Amino acid sequence: MALTAALFVSNRLQKAAAAFLCLMAAHLVLASCTPEPAVGYGAVRVAVTR
Repeated sequence: MALTAALFVSNRLQKAAAAFLCLMAAHLVLASCTPEPAVGYGAVRVAVTR
């Protein structure tokens, strides 16, 4: 389906359409990976005294 849509895109936009399809594929691959647990960088509490 995506390939047929890309065939109808003008010559000027074919590279942009290919890049968009690659980004969509990369997004699907990264979304399927399990995320690492959040460590909480910068969430350290520091006592401020005057």
